Amino acid sequence: MSEHNPHEDRAKVMNAFGGTRGLIDSGVPSILFLISFNVTHDLNFSLIISLILSGILAIVRLVTRDTLQHAISGFIGIGICALLARHTGKAQDFYLPGLWTNVGYAIAYTVANISGWPLLGVMLGPILGENLAWRRVPERKRAYIRAGWIWVALFVSRLIVQYPLYKADNLTALGTARLVMGYPLFILTGWLTWQVLKKVPSVKIDLQEES
Repeated sequence: MSEHNPHEDRAKVMNAFGGTRGLIDSGVPSILFLISFNVTHDLNFSLIISLILSGILAIVRLVTRDTLQHAISGFIGIGICALLARHTGKAQDFYLPGLWTNVGYAIAYTVANISGWPLLGVMLGPILGENLAWRRVPERKRAYIRAGWIWVALFVSRLIVQYPLYKADNLTALGTARLVMGYPLFILTGWLTWQVLKKVPSVKIDLQEES
């Protein structure tokens, strides 16, 4: 087993999911859209200012030479949401891509877990310095699978709560539910993932075997 510093591994796990800055880049523009639309009831204006804020966050990342990955993905995501809502003329469609994303992730994590190739292992293995060596250790593999089911529960719970609100055209409740089930549940899920994984140390790679 590896002798990695557990605190360093925990930071790597949280950063892999975007970290605090990643959550801000992807979440704050959506919050601004909800507030703006409830105040102005102007769809185009609300879409524009959410895009502007997302662009500003990306520029700040660029100026500070910070990681652009989450800022750019957040900007693209907001752009897709804005285009869809603009096309349909329905404010609630701003949140439809998020529902699609949760469906996709729920299916992907479920299929990967059942097939014995948990996505968390594939994603976090290289980050934690074990690559795919965890597949040779049943306990570590089971840990990744257990953690994967936690993420499935997150995605499914969002759909169970948010889809009926979307169908009911209840924008305020939908936006609020997305906010409540966004930052708090995401952070909780990341923390629970770490609690599961830390019980089984990451696998030490045999460099001779890897070469």
